[in-house]
Amino acid sequence: MNWLLLMIFLPFIFAIIVPALYKIFNPRIHTGWFVLVVPTVIFIYLLSVVPSIYNMENILVTVPWIPSYDLNFTAYIDGLSLVFGLLIAGIGALVILYSIYYMSKLKEALHNFYVYLLLFMGAMLGLVFSDNIIILYVFWELTSISSFLLIAYWYQRKASRYGAQKSLLITVFGGLAMLAGFIMLSMMADTYSIREIWQSRMEIVSNPLFVPSMILILLGAFTKSAQFPFSIWLPDAMEAPTPISAYLHSATMVKAGIYLVARFTPVFGGSMEWFWIITIIGVTTLIYGSLTAVKQVDLKALLAYSTISQLGLIMSLLGLGSAAMYFEVGSEAEVFALAILTAIFHLINHSTFKGSLFMVVGIIDHETGTRDIRKLGGLISLMPISFTLALIGSFSMAGLPPFNGFLSKEMFFTSFLKVTQHGQFGISNIGTLLLIIIWIASVFTFIYSMILVFKTFLGKHQPEKLDKVVHEAPIGMLISPIVLASLVVIIFIFPNELLTYIMQPALIGVLPHLEGGIEGLYIKAWHGWNTELYMTIGVAVLGTLLYKTYKKWSRLFYLYPNAITLNNIYNASLVKAESTSKKITDRYMTGLIRDYLVYIMFAFIVLVGGTAWLLNGISFDMSNDAPISIYEGVLLFGIIISTLLILFTNSRLTAVIGVGALGYIVSLLFVVFRAPDLALTQLVVETVTAALFLLCFYHLPELRKQKSKVRHNTTNWIISIGVGVTVTIVALAANGNRLFEPISNYFENAYELAGAKNIVNAILVDFRGVDTLLEILVLCIAGLGVYTLVKLNLERRDRDETK
Repeated sequence: MNWLLLMIFLPFIFAIIVPALYKIFNPRIHTGWFVLVVPTVIFIYLLSVVPSIYNMENILVTVPWIPSYDLNFTAYIDGLSLVFGLLIAGIGALVILYSIYYMSKLKEALHNFYVYLLLFMGAMLGLVFSDNIIILYVFWELTSISSFLLIAYWYQRKASRYGAQKSLLITVFGGLAMLAGFIMLSMMADTYSIREIWQSRMEIVSNPLFVPSMILILLGAFTKSAQFPFSIWLPDAMEAPTPISAYLHSATMVKAGIYLVARFTPVFGGSMEWFWIITIIGVTTLIYGSLTAVKQVDLKALLAYSTISQLGLIMSLLGLGSAAMYFEVGSEAEVFALAILTAIFHLINHSTFKGSLFMVVGIIDHETGTRDIRKLGGLISLMPISFTLALIGSFSMAGLPPFNGFLSKEMFFTSFLKVTQHGQFGISNIGTLLLIIIWIASVFTFIYSMILVFKTFLGKHQPEKLDKVVHEAPIGMLISPIVLASLVVIIFIFPNELLTYIMQPALIGVLPHLEGGIEGLYIKAWHGWNTELYMTIGVAVLGTLLYKTYKKWSRLFYLYPNAITLNNIYNASLVKAESTSKKITDRYMTGLIRDYLVYIMFAFIVLVGGTAWLLNGISFDMSNDAPISIYEGVLLFGIIISTLLILFTNSRLTAVIGVGALGYIVSLLFVVFRAPDLALTQLVVETVTAALFLLCFYHLPELRKQKSKVRHNTTNWIISIGVGVTVTIVALAANGNRLFEPISNYFENAYELAGAKNIVNAILVDFRGVDTLLEILVLCIAGLGVYTLVKLNLERRDRDETK
């Protein structure tokens, strides 16, 4: 197997053996030590391909999956997917190391935890490395399912179940919309390959499905990356254990939507719709997240809203930068390309400082027993290392030097200033307004960053409000956030190495026509007294002032009516949807089998009969029919008598005898048609069926009259006659229509094709072997279900269920 494919499937393979490792070694060895090998190996492999990607030697591997439908598993590494792959594996390794000290091997179901985590990791890797949009969608939904399991890991808690359900409903809704967009895209481009879709860009842009497919794909991206107004699932997802929050919400799941927008920029970029939708949604999410984060009193909730804000920042940059596709190469294209590059840079920086902050908050919760800011304070002397890590992460998030967030925040201001001055797509008309909004959002980002670090670690210590005696976390739990905090500083000192080997190749992955990236670009901390620096100074000054006077103006947040918040609208819509669905369902779900049969038969008449009529399929051709012999006429008469007997009898026993007689007569027809093997098979089936019917009906209670909302007699007559006429027409019309090539040559050449002398065996085993296999599978599943029910009944027979 190719190394790339092995790396993608390694998490899935390892997930299979995790339960066995847990059973053998727990509690002597923490299961996380075994799992840690997986992301470490993947990370090392991805580091080894950095030189190849830097030299523009992208990696492509194709494995046929369903070739007849053009579905192949094509794995592709370019600069963009490499960035995400490194984050998924690198942050994943640190999170697993952190979890070894965070998750108790005595109290937690670690086998479940790591299986879910590995499934999610594999799904994310498959998502970013897939070149086929259908395969990408499969992995996309797998991330939704595995994240649902991770968020609901502590399923005993109501809040965990609520958060998991909310995230699943919103992200799966977006995923289905995205699938519809992918299907439209494949119809326009006549391919499922992302790279080939890029090449069909000109044909796609002029297609009427261009805008609908764009909006549907963006719905998927916005729901997954928690963009306004779909962001409400993210704060509730914080009920997951902190290692999960650090992994899903700093570097992976929420970045999947970012990846999707970046990946499809070569297709939709350069259009006004793509530019404005993403930019406006991104800026709205940025200001909404930063404002809402300030009023949070739970540290994880604060980080959740700060993540929403930062994702909005990155998304707005991708929207602005997409206009680079409008131009070819040159200075104008590079003006917008800088925004894309800044988005990639901040994506990396956000993963480092936010991952570190999540872990620090987890440590605080672990060591103090609370995340409530009102109960915390004065921890600086008790947890000095945690304080230092929180300080680095928060200051970087606020955009202060000497941390990597300062560099990307300055470039963020630069990108907005340059793009709004350029005036493409009329942005200069509202350029000043956009600049004011992002600057205000940056001020509030500064405020919640200060709240996070200073409200927690400075001030008066309140041990009476805490459940634990506070002390610093064990060194094992601190290693991962120390590594991430170190990267925050290292990237600030050496940003251009990252720019050269990682960011420029990633930029080319988003904008393939810029084959050389942005030439002459050099990132430096000091760039003189310019507008960007003045904006940053203004953010720090006004942010400090507002932080100091927070108590005086924070009450303004509570003036907003709680009834019209997004969460309340979501909850009210769920309640309304459930009550409406119940009313509708109660009208036709009567609980009576007879009514359900009416629905099924009615649908059969409409669908089958209607299709035959609309498609002119009702035509009869009797010219090739053989004459009916006296024997066949007698048997037909017997069939009619048996059928009438079943219809008009009031006795179950007589009805069973009638059904059996009908089957035996059919077997006699096979004898007349010189098919003894079919006749024998039919005899056996009828005998067993009749015996089982008799056995079942013997134990059933007497039939009773059922009151139904469906009008019985008239309806039953109409349905019965309708089904009979439809089946008769279809049977007669089947002889008069030929839509496909006959398959009789298979039967005539059964011996040459399958080496079979028995045609029935050849059909079952060779010509429709897959059908037979699946039928056996269904029977096995049904058998296991019956066995389980019988066993449960036997075990609980003597148990008092009321106790």
